[in-house]
Amino acid sequence: MQERHPVEGLMDSAMQSLKEMIDVNTILGDPVEAIDGSLIIPVSRVFMGFAAGGSEFGEAKENVDSPFGGGSGAGISIKPVAFLVVGQGKVRLLPVGSEAFIDRVIDLLPPLIDQMKANNYTGS
Repeated sequence: MQERHPVEGLMDSAMQSLKEMIDVNTILGDPVEAIDGSLIIPVSRVFMGFAAGGSEFGEAKENVDSPFGGGSGAGISIKPVAFLVVGQGKVRLLPVGSEAFIDRVIDLLPPLIDQMKANNYTGS
């Protein structure tokens, strides 16, 4: 059986740490029940980066491994992007951020047009 290279241990350790930090609840958060019985579920975008490397120094001598130096690192960024609202027979996605206002106006247009039609609004 071939011996593992030290950089493999570094990579395994960093990947295990990432697995412990991230689960499905990182992207879809725990639901919160609103007063009206609707469920509000936070939705996030997750970015991850990972790097590992190493180098052997000097020459290997008989029955002695050459000196090894290395390192690994990982980074994570979590950005909230929306809320999923489930209730009253509907499912709505409410975005967070600067584009949320435009999305909200677009969501409100159909009911507004229906209300104007019901009131026989002619615009004059």
